[in-house]
Parts: sequence; C-alpha cells; structure tokens
Amino acid sequence: MTTPAPRTLADLATQYGLGESYYDYRGELRRYSDAARGAIITAMQMGMRHDALSESAALPAVYVRTQDELFVDVTLPALPADTQVQLQVHTESGQSLESQHVSGNLYRVGEQRYRLPLADNTPLGYHRLMVRAGTVNAECALIVTPSRCYEPAALQQGQRLWGLSVQLYTLRSQHNWGMGDFADLKALINDAAKRGCATIGLNPLHALRPADAMHISPYSPSHRSFINLLYIAVPEVEEYAQCAAAQTLIASQQEQLTAARDAVCVDYLAVAKLKFPVLRLLYAEFARSHLANNTQRAQAFNAYVQQQGEALRLHALYDVLDQYFTTQPGQHWGWRSWPAEYHDIDSATVRSFAGQHAKQIEFFMYLQWLATTQLAAVQQLARDSGMTLGLYGDVAVGVDPNGSEVWSNRTLYVEGVAVGAPPDPLALKGQDWGIPPQHPLQLTAQGYQPFVRMLRANMQSAGALRIDHVMTLCRLWWVPRGFDASEGVYVHYPLDDLMKLVALESVRNRCLVIGEDLGVVPDAMRDAMERFGLYHYKVLFFEKARDGQFIAPHHYAQRALAVVTTHDLPPFKSWWQSDDIVLRQQLRLYPDDETRQQVLREREQDRRLLMLALTRAGLWHWQEHESLPAYSHALMRAAYLYAGLSRSALLVIQPEDLLHMIDPVNVPGTSSQHANWQRKLSEDLADTLQLPEVIEILDAMKKARRGEDPNG
Repeated sequence: MTTPAPRTLADLATQYGLGESYYDYRGELRRYSDAARGAIITAMQMGMRHDALSESAALPAVYVRTQDELFVDVTLPALPADTQVQLQVHTESGQSLESQHVSGNLYRVGEQRYRLPLADNTPLGYHRLMVRAGTVNAECALIVTPSRCYEPAALQQGQRLWGLSVQLYTLRSQHNWGMGDFADLKALINDAAKRGCATIGLNPLHALRPADAMHISPYSPSHRSFINLLYIAVPEVEEYAQCAAAQTLIASQQEQLTAARDAVCVDYLAVAKLKFPVLRLLYAEFARSHLANNTQRAQAFNAYVQQQGEALRLHALYDVLDQYFTTQPGQHWGWRSWPAEYHDIDSATVRSFAGQHAKQIEFFMYLQWLATTQLAAVQQLARDSGMTLGLYGDVAVGVDPNGSEVWSNRTLYVEGVAVGAPPDPLALKGQDWGIPPQHPLQLTAQGYQPFVRMLRANMQSAGALRIDHVMTLCRLWWVPRGFDASEGVYVHYPLDDLMKLVALESVRNRCLVIGEDLGVVPDAMRDAMERFGLYHYKVLFFEKARDGQFIAPHHYAQRALAVVTTHDLPPFKSWWQSDDIVLRQQLRLYPDDETRQQVLREREQDRRLLMLALTRAGLWHWQEHESLPAYSHALMRAAYLYAGLSRSALLVIQPEDLLHMIDPVNVPGTSSQHANWQRKLSEDLADTLQLPEVIEILDAMKKARRGEDPNG
C-alpha cells in the first residue's frame, strides 16, 4: 500500500483560494511570502468542518443558478444508459416540480459527472433539490436567481438623481437625546424632500454592543443583520406616551439630556445611560399592557420574533450575556473574555443561562423590533414624500471579532487572521481592520444563508444599498496574526454565486445595489459588476485620466453614484487647504517626511488640475499662471456642481461640506488616536437647509442633474 504524497503549499493554496501574487495600486506585481500563505492555510484548517471540504458527495451543499442556467452538475456512479434519474424541486412556496431524465452519454460531462436540466418553470427563490438515481438518494439547497440586480424605472429612463449622505449619529436637533436618531432622520426627510432630494445616504446602522457603549465604529459591528439600538427615537415608541414612570425619569434628567445634546462629539456612554433605563420601563409597560393581553401590537411583535427566528434569539442572548459579564469582576470585551463554557452557543451552561434570563432576552428582542419598525417607517415616509429611492443604506465589510455575529456562528469565521487592505495612497503601510474573515468553504457549506440574511436585513428598508469594499465578494486581504498589514494575502470567494444572491435579494426587495469599488479592483470583479448590474462608486478626488487630469463630467460612468468625498476622506475644505495632511502628520501616519512632502506636492498638483477642470466645465475662471484661490463657499459649490454635471445616475452631497467643516468623520489607520465616529455636525442640519446659500446650491444641483446650466 502506497502512502499519498504530502500536499504541497501550492496545492493547498489552490484548494483554499490563495494565489501566488497580486498587482498593487501602482500596477506592480507583488509575490506573497510562503510564510504568510502557510500561516493563513493553517488558520483555515483549524476547526474546519469535514463536510466543507468533501468532494465525494453526489451534491454540493447548495446550487445557485440564474433562470438562464437551469441545470445541475451531479456526481453519480457509473450508470447503465437507461437508468432513470429523478429530480424533484420543493419550492419555498410548497410546490413540487418533478422531472426525469435518462442517464447516459447525453448528459455525461465527465467521469461520473452528469449535467441535468431542471424544469423550465422553476421559480426564483430558495428551494430544496432531491436527486434519485440507482442507489443515490441525495438532496441539497437550490437557489434560483435573476441575472441582474434591481434598477428603478427612473434610472432606467436616464434620470439623474441627487441626495444627501449623512452619518446619522452626527445629526443635531433640539429633540434627540445626544445623537441623531430615527426621529431626526424623519425630520431631515421632510426638509430634504421639499428641495427635490431623491435619497438620504446613511452610515451602516448595524447593531453594536449595548454593554459597551464606547465600541462605536459602524464598520466594526456586533451583528450586521440587526440594528444599533441607540438610534431608537424613544419618545416615538408607542409605550412612551402611556408610561408615566418613563416620562418622570427623563424629566428628572434634563440637565444630562441638554449636556449630551450640546456636546461637540457624541457622548455614547451618556446617550446609553439616558436611553436604556427608559427603554426598560417601556418594555415593562409593553409586557403589562400588550403581551399579557395578546393585543394586536403584541401579535405584531410575536410575528417579528417568529420571522427572525434563531438568529434574533441568539443575538438577544448575546446582548444579555455581554451585559451580565460587565457586572462580574475583571475586564470584559465580548465573548472571548467570557469563561470558556459560554463560548459555545449549544453548551449546557449557555442553555441554562438562556432559560434563567428569558425576560431579559425578550427585552432585547423588543428593542430590535422597535428599531426595525421605526426604520421601516422612515423609509415609508421617504417614499410617501416623493423620494425616488428614499434611504440609501450601507453594509460593512465585516464584524467585531468579539461580537454577536461571530459568537453565534464561530465555524464560519477564521481565527488568527484579520481582514484589511494592501498599501494604497490612503494608507501607505496597508491596513489591518481587526475584523475576522469568513471562511469561503464554510460559507458555501452553510448554503450561503448568513450572507443572504445579512443582505435581506439591510435591504428591507432601503431603496439602495452600498456594499462597502465590494471586492469582498471576490477576494479579501487576509493578514495573519503577527504579520504587518503589508504582508497579507488575497483569499478568493465564490464570486459568481455571491453576485447571484445579491441580485435575488435586490430584486425581491426592490433595492438598487452600489458596490464601493475604490482601490485595487480585480478584473473579475469589474466584469461581475457589469454583468449583474451593480452601480459603481465614483469619488471626484480619484476620477482621473492616465495623464492625471480630472475626468470630464461626461466621461463618468453612467451606472454609478458620484461623490466629492466620503467618510474616509477629508471634507472638501480640509482637502483644499491640506488640513488633512497636517492631521495625518500629527498622527504619525506617514512612514517618513519624504513621503509627506511627496503627498503635499501631489495635492498642490491636484488642486491646480481641479481648477483647470472646473474652468473647462464653465464653473470657474482661472488661468494656469494665476495663484490658486483660497477656499470659499463658491469653490465648494463649483466642485459639487462638477460632480453634479456628471453622467452618473446618482450623486450625494456631504452636509459637512455645506457647513464648511474640516474635521473628518474617520481617519483610516487610526483608532484611539483620533475621535473617529464621534464628531457631530457643527450645526442643526434642518437649520442649514434653510440658509439662502445652501438653498441656492441645492437648486443649482437640481439644474445640473437635469443637464441644465447650473449658473443659468
């Protein structure tokens, strides 16, 4: 008996989706180190479920097919030519579709491989496929999808829309409790819709950890299928008007409420201390008045709980456990800091804890229901107000390793590595975001259900959804523990299947999909975005031709969302004045002073090139021999109208630019060094939208979007 030869690193790398090299942002070929690839393969093998790698089964865990490719490839033993192969599809609506085929050379595509057609009338959706042939009796998931994502009729007809893009927590008002909430969002919609705004873009609203109010990054959430509870507008909860205890409590805390409301930055801890005690009183009122009497409102809550199923229960259980351990001795930062017996969701200890804390679990499920219903009401208001898209959501690329999403599905996430990005002009040392990657083979083994749930949750109350770092559908930059961010490796994902699932949920939820495709984008990703109808993401600062000139507005991609700047870039005033370069120097983000000087020279050149572009577009008058103008409202207006004149179907305006702010929302590559995700808008946005100069720029934008002269 011969011993199989040991598998080489190259063999394992192919099996696990690792390549040998990649092209960096300069177009230079970079080879991965064997040490980094070996560390990643070791991490992927640890805890690997056997069935995730099995190649012997007749059927895979799941087939994903468009309605244009209704067939399945099946592994069968050698069959006589006249063997009947029976395929049966049990659809999600309860139908049973049967078809029989004669096995033989007609359907054979390889040794023991058969390509069998499905019934032509197989509908879109999530089904079960049964295959019976000889001694084979197998079944698996079958997902049938459309071939392209949803696109609203207005955009298909060539309309060019505009909107505002806000970080919800930054909104100021005289009514919120220290950070922007869903009531502020409704007020903004009422004001913006009157000015012709078609969409309101938002930061990710994903659930964070209520037990740790200072874990605040919307791009490092606890769970992407649920909502940050601090966005609940407490006075708009039905129980608030009925609960004298809640009203009395908040009336006694007016000083704290005013301080939280007036703070320059969001004091998340203060907001949590104001909201959660009141929400507990509202839950008690709900239990007493509704659950105890099985009212219509109670039935709506119970229907929500049933619809969300085990995922909601586990997330609520996580929040209860997380809160419980904050009261215990020692420091706690999520499930990894808990005793080992609480790490397994199926352990007897965890089951016992859940039984003892059923009411607290129900409390957190109640809060998720409140957040979900309030967000849905906001989207309904936007549509009723005439907004074509309404809310434009954002989904983060990953999650907090210590949070609910990882704890509730540990086999899906790989330990010992983190997701990040290779070196690029924004982060010359590369980035390590500290978030764990999903195992591509485990994701397939789970029938892609975690991915589907995440898409559905984020699309259900949105007219458009931005997928942050859309390249994650194709490949992710994995950084092994102990390695620098620049030493990572790209690991590949089942792009075709994932894009089909995006298309299915997009069509079902009537939700446009925008892929944030900044940075190094592989050709496979670009091709997939075109085939499946994802919109591109175009940033004015980066839209340049090969000679460095800014691309003319009429050369922008049509199926795209255009922006001047983003949450990861400085506001326009800061960019123009190079304040961001000074800030990054203060934060020691440049590897050396030579690099900083080079960035300054490039910025000076970019400003001159932008002035030439604005002049060519008829938005400014400037000669190359002239000095650059100082920052002004007129200059910011010209830059936005340049983007507004573009062919891109969508454009959003950052309120920070309308307010001439300098401080960025986030500085990539930092955590505690800068107050990321905390800075509020400098003024109440509702008041800002009433300023004559702001009304003028919004009216000019409407003209630009219609293809008219904005200065006419």
